[in-house]
Amino acid sequence: MNDKATFGAVTGPAKFGSVDVEAFSNNLARMVENGGKALAAYLKPREEGKADTGPSDEIADMVKTLGQVLEYWLSDPARAAELQARLGRAYLELWGAAAKRLTGETIEPVAKPEAGDKRFADPEWSSNQFFDFIKQAYLLSTQWAQSLVDDAKGLDAHTRQKAEFYIRQVGNALSPSNFLLTNPELLRETVSANGENLARGMRMLAEDIQAGDGDLKIRQSDADKFQVGRNLAVTPGKVIFENKLMQLIQYAPSTPSVLRTPLLIVPPWINKFYVLDLTPEKSFIKWSVDQGLTVFVISWVNPDERHAKMGFEDYMRLGPLAALDAIEQVTGETKVHTIGYCVGGTLLSITLAYMAATNDHRIASTTLFAAQVDFTHAGDLKVFVDEPQLELLERRMAERGYLEGKKMANAFNMLRSNDLIWPYVVNNYMRGKMPMPFDLLYWNSDATRMPAANHSFYLRQCYLQNALAKGQMTIANVKIDLGEVKVPLYNLATREDHIAPAKSAFLGSKYFGGPVRFVLSGSGHIAGVVNPPNPNKVKYQYWTGGKAGTGSLEAWLKKAKEHPGSWWPDWIEWIKSHGPDEVPPREPGGGVLTPIEDAPGRYVRVRS
Repeated sequence: MNDKATFGAVTGPAKFGSVDVEAFSNNLARMVENGGKALAAYLKPREEGKADTGPSDEIADMVKTLGQVLEYWLSDPARAAELQARLGRAYLELWGAAAKRLTGETIEPVAKPEAGDKRFADPEWSSNQFFDFIKQAYLLSTQWAQSLVDDAKGLDAHTRQKAEFYIRQVGNALSPSNFLLTNPELLRETVSANGENLARGMRMLAEDIQAGDGDLKIRQSDADKFQVGRNLAVTPGKVIFENKLMQLIQYAPSTPSVLRTPLLIVPPWINKFYVLDLTPEKSFIKWSVDQGLTVFVISWVNPDERHAKMGFEDYMRLGPLAALDAIEQVTGETKVHTIGYCVGGTLLSITLAYMAATNDHRIASTTLFAAQVDFTHAGDLKVFVDEPQLELLERRMAERGYLEGKKMANAFNMLRSNDLIWPYVVNNYMRGKMPMPFDLLYWNSDATRMPAANHSFYLRQCYLQNALAKGQMTIANVKIDLGEVKVPLYNLATREDHIAPAKSAFLGSKYFGGPVRFVLSGSGHIAGVVNPPNPNKVKYQYWTGGKAGTGSLEAWLKKAKEHPGSWWPDWIEWIKSHGPDEVPPREPGGGVLTPIEDAPGRYVRVRS
């Protein structure tokens, strides 16, 4: 007799519906085995005393913040009753609609996801009554939770912003799309794969926890497909100068002549410069070289304990100021165009004000990419910056001399958790699928550390005190006044920026003393900047208009002119208008400084 179970006329491996029970059982066993490996990877550094065993600082702050919201509602019995009644009424309406739908009546949903919410794109979220009910119950619950913050009285602005952020994070985490039994797409895939997806996913989870030294390091791209210097950051050039904080790269010319005035790019030190030199098709650096610019870029060191006491002044002196000295040596030019991206733009703006105060006039023009000088409207990153959190962060940084790169990366990912966290949790660990190779997300995961002194200065002076905008910042005993910066400024903001909000960049225009061209690009902090011209595939758009810094961004946008495609051609025309003279092409080093190594250099290759 066949020792395999038989269902109906089917013999062989036991099947229930389309599920191979034997295969499913084997895959569940593999899942449990891999789950044990994941748990072991998590526990090992904690058992060895190499990782914290208590709740994270973020969890502690979230509990404290949301406790203040609940205190308002629960301190008054009438408010507490209203709190419960409000949710009860919403659920009763949903139950009523569900009952009518069961009778065959066509009913409008009680709650709908926002347009573009990819979590509920699968048709079964609407066609299947069970999943539709779960979806709507979730949406009603998150709307109710958000109203608790919106309607709470007596919260200061910072606490309210933190509460809104944490409520959103909890809501995103609890979405039914993140769980196997409440996600129709996951259920179908699990049945069709006999649970093999779960076994693969748990193996990937174990690998990612091990890669994160006991913390989950979510893979967002297939890292095996990319290598810096092989298929990323491949624009030809040489490292012509270096010090303990940066390498200066000069790129080889690609045109018969070049503009006389060279270009210096100051990238952020919180991530790596090659976001501007991804694949050749996306590389702003390569494109700029091809437009006839002599391009120099700073590649910041990935700091360790040796750089703990390197402060903001050090980054200014050993960064852009040292770079300007080297550029003058190799080109003989006393005027340089400059670009500052994100916090690199903040550093560059401060450097410009310092140079103005010290009668240093080597800058011909400045361009800011998604950079802030006024942090009043700095967005959700301000959630992580208040005196108690900064004191705790500074104590943590003092232990090693730096902030681990993954801490900063996690903070940025949390700002867009529905794009950068939960889709990958579902795809990687439940669907068991390797993420697609994506150069931008590979770069996003290539985090850098933050030296203690510099990071503390930046967070305190900019985010906490807003000293730059208030005219209260001093660097090297020099008072920093952006109004003394008279050079032409091209100020680029991105419309959907979650790190340097467009409103913040727009209002920042008013602090500079020279002429400002404000340009608003479509998309966000990265894609809005890295948007190369492509006549075959026009992505996004940009807007130009009148004076920025006064009134509102919304009012400016109503009068602005919309242009399809990339803003890059607009920028190069602006650059040429501030120095059209051409000279023969310049080779890296200019025969004055001996090249140290090929671009992209050693510093950018150091991983955290």
